[in-house]
Amino acid sequence: MFTGIVEELGEVTAVENLGDASRFRLRGPVVTDGAKHGDSIAVNGVCLTVVEHEGDEFTADVMAETLDRSSLGALAVGSRVNLERPTAVGARLGGHIVQGHVDGTGEVLERRPSENWEIVKVSLPAGLARYVVEKGSITVDGISLTVVEAGPDFFTVSLIPTTLELTTLGRKQPGDPVNLEVDIVAKYVERLLASTQGAAR
Repeated sequence: MFTGIVEELGEVTAVENLGDASRFRLRGPVVTDGAKHGDSIAVNGVCLTVVEHEGDEFTADVMAETLDRSSLGALAVGSRVNLERPTAVGARLGGHIVQGHVDGTGEVLERRPSENWEIVKVSLPAGLARYVVEKGSITVDGISLTVVEAGPDFFTVSLIPTTLELTTLGRKQPGDPVNLEVDIVAKYVERLLASTQGAAR
């Protein structure tokens, strides 16, 4: 489990095409400190497993399913990525509960800069719109954010200078894809309500 609090801005150093998968090598001195084979690291909000670790770099295999459902397939050597290690039991939950299981991708539609923050508008796949509410939580490229406005096919978030400086959202431009993970609580509530209504019939 993650919390959506990005620990560092890493970099893709190699991409190997494995046919029905890809192997990424990524640099991240903070997240690789103490890392070992089998550990989990979130890369732009996608939970990946460490295959190898050497120095400040690690490799991870990404299956076709993940490449199809996320924006990781668009990464290339030199791409910057948000990195986060799983939260430790007993640690503070700084963001919200994030699984690292991407629900879909959106696209940056617009950036509106202000003096001390920036509003970013992101497209929202139709199947996810029902889980997104104003002042609720959403994960964008692994970043736990609060929804400012929730439209039928978009949402907006307000980014503080720290987020702009230390994550990929400071660099994303209109047209760029982003990974989205909606609040897991909303999905469980929907499933439970559907079960309850079905049993009442």
